[in-house]
Amino acid sequence: MSSRTRALALCSALVLALVLTAVLAPLPFAVAYPGMTANVLGNDKGKPVITITGAGTRKTSGQLRMTSIVATGPDASVHLPDIIEGWFRTDEAVMPREAVYPVGNNTEEIAEHNARQMEQSQDTATSAALGQLGRSAKDIKVKLSLADVGGPSAGLMFALGIVDRLDGDGAGHDLTGGRTIAGTGTITAGGKVGAVGGVPLKTQAAHRDGASVFLVPRKECADAQAELPKGMRLIPVTTLDGAVDALKALRTGGKLPSC
Repeated sequence: MSSRTRALALCSALVLALVLTAVLAPLPFAVAYPGMTANVLGNDKGKPVITITGAGTRKTSGQLRMTSIVATGPDASVHLPDIIEGWFRTDEAVMPREAVYPVGNNTEEIAEHNARQMEQSQDTATSAALGQLGRSAKDIKVKLSLADVGGPSAGLMFALGIVDRLDGDGAGHDLTGGRTIAGTGTITAGGKVGAVGGVPLKTQAAHRDGASVFLVPRKECADAQAELPKGMRLIPVTTLDGAVDALKALRTGGKLPSC
């Protein structure tokens, strides 16, 4: 074997080794999928998602569905073929691991963090809803119960659910107008709606579970439009007041904001 042949063989072996390493080595990404949705006006595992004491509540029709994504765990190995496949699928998304799991190094730490965020989200959703209605938290107590869900992204839908149970549209009608409406977004105690991530997957989860309208933080309009299911109507929102007004307009045929 000539020296040139040996050199080519060595180079080929090195290139093959690098390719195999790239294919087999775990990479700092997570693969996400459409997750569960839940009607905050209904029950979860036999218990009402929203329980209100200290004030009369309304019977409601229609649904307000919070949405979620699921992702490969923090300890899961994601390899180059997984990433390539995710880029070409509309029902998967490849995301930097730190974007999905910004804190914690294991499943237990992350679960605790998400549970704390969910609890804080419930508190701020209650404050936002009661503030929107001009009601006092001293007189009205709200308990929110939704198992197996963590993080802050259900805040908007929780707040809308509380408003609907207490006041509807303020004129005797449901905020939903009898529709199945889904959405996502964090919320502050002052009623500001924030971005959450994973919106294209959440619109798919909403469509799968029967929603025809999706409330999206305005800053994420472009993301929501990227893989929007056929027949799904997007309504961008920036505040709880704006979301309530949009749902009223949707029921009456009024002018709606658009992405």
